[in-house]
Amino acid sequence: MLKQRVITAIVLLLILLPALFYMSPAPFCALALVLISAGAWEWGRLNGCGPMSSLGLGALLAIVGGATWAGGLLSMNLSWVWMVATGCWVVASVGLLRQGVPAWSAIPRWIRLVGGFLMLWCAWLAVAQARVVGINFLLSSLVLVWVADIFAYFAGKAWGGRFTRSKLAPSISPGKSWEGVWGGMVGVLILAIGWLWIDQAWQVIVPSLYSQLAVKGVLFLGLGALMMAVMSVAGDLIESLIKRSAGVKDSSGLLPGHGGVLDRVDALLPTLPLAMMFHSLLAP
Repeated sequence: MLKQRVITAIVLLLILLPALFYMSPAPFCALALVLISAGAWEWGRLNGCGPMSSLGLGALLAIVGGATWAGGLLSMNLSWVWMVATGCWVVASVGLLRQGVPAWSAIPRWIRLVGGFLMLWCAWLAVAQARVVGINFLLSSLVLVWVADIFAYFAGKAWGGRFTRSKLAPSISPGKSWEGVWGGMVGVLILAIGWLWIDQAWQVIVPSLYSQLAVKGVLFLGLGALMMAVMSVAGDLIESLIKRSAGVKDSSGLLPGHGGVLDRVDALLPTLPLAMMFHSLLAP
């Protein structure tokens, strides 16, 4: 299992890194569209669609994404899209996490399919726009989610259950603790301050997420980073809730040792639109 996980990670990096650092954003945006279309295929399977219907959902997302790209939306200010997407994520997160796993199957399937399709399309549009803004901005948004996850894991292992008796979401993800969440938030704050310092010390031309948040002051920087961390936790928990409702461990087996595409990007789905919302409202 570990060997598979390592090999898959190496192969993904060998594909993703050249695309990410290529002069033009086009290769990375195209690769991201392929991956998110695979995520749409997984979404169909998780929500009771047959093999052909799931493939059709993935193909439709690729077509809509391509049309979006051709229509020039990657270079437009879409602040209203990001605000609506973030608002929907907040409302959905609060509602679903309060009601638990049974709430998901109670939602009509067509609403789940349409909502998931729009969620995935927004995530692709956000990551593509972030790459157009610049590598520094995109990486600062992605690394925040990874740091939150890593710090949460180690904080949960070291202190889980020591300060709070209740688990974060026992019916959805029994292993997650409040101590892990707090540890993730501490990690995100350290990252934000460190990245901002590097931006200023090296006089980086392309702004990061943190340098844009800091335009409104250090307090806003901290609040913005914490909001990103909270939404990353929400994305992770909601995907776990959906998998429990579907009775599966992984969203698919596309990535050996890692599960599926949705298993890898679940925390990014709500955070990327939020990052682009901050950019669209704060960038000069």
